[in-house]
Amino acid sequence: MLDGVSLDQLRIFVAAADEGSFSAAARSLNRTQSAVSESIANLEAQLRVTIFDRTNRYPKLTPTGVVLLHDARAVVAGVDAMKARAKGISDGLEAELVAVFDVFFPLDALSDAAHAFYAEFPRTPLRISVEALGGVIEPVLDGRAGLALVASFPTPPQGLIVEDITRIDLITVAAPDHPLAAYPGPIPRTELARYVQLVLTDRSALSSGNDYNVVSPSTWRLADLFAKQAFILRGLGWGSMPSHAVEADIKAGRLVTLDLQEVPQARVTLPMLAVYKATTPPGPAGRWLIDYLKSCTRSEK
Repeated sequence: MLDGVSLDQLRIFVAAADEGSFSAAARSLNRTQSAVSESIANLEAQLRVTIFDRTNRYPKLTPTGVVLLHDARAVVAGVDAMKARAKGISDGLEAELVAVFDVFFPLDALSDAAHAFYAEFPRTPLRISVEALGGVIEPVLDGRAGLALVASFPTPPQGLIVEDITRIDLITVAAPDHPLAAYPGPIPRTELARYVQLVLTDRSALSSGNDYNVVSPSTWRLADLFAKQAFILRGLGWGSMPSHAVEADIKAGRLVTLDLQEVPQARVTLPMLAVYKATTPPGPAGRWLIDYLKSCTRSEK
């Protein structure tokens, strides 16, 4: 009997509960009152429970009806979501959007974009992961992700389309009690090489074995940007960090900027790029996300 419960019955159940009477539900659904009453009665018979108390002028949900109303709403909403998603797919909208972000990308901009995405595409699941170096591009190349936001990659693989999004400043920092913080004047590479350099490592095989901007023979390699930040704060080494991630620490005196001899103002600017396969360009949701990131990050400059 339960297999015979229809979506139409559940919609009528929800409408009757929301409208407060069978007659009002009939008007909202463009049905007759008798059709609504019959549908509710059949639903109660199939479920073998009473969902409306009809002893007063207006039907009132029974305690059982209150509980089952929640389930009915969930079923109706789920079917409506499935229909909306199917329509979106038929119109070219992605079934889901998988995006990989570089650890250097500002988290505030990322969270703002995710919030805006769900307002624009409430039926399209957004799956986000945060990786470093080759770990950002690798999921795009093997088809696990539709697009990536990556800091400038020394040798980008062929077959990728690249779009400029914004710029990220990297600055070299250390704790104020680190020996390099007291060095008089610009610091040469030979002096930097005397101390542990904290380096962001790559979880992927794409750039495994390649070192970027590593000058010290003594390195500690960390897979997490904020673990690296914590180690620098404790004076365990020196390293480069995105300026937006450490500006509060510098302002509070917890970190100092190192003046490097080979890097003016100890600052390097990297382009932040959107990349995707030329053979599988973003659909409407992915295109919207790329354009949104361009507009929101450039407006902050």
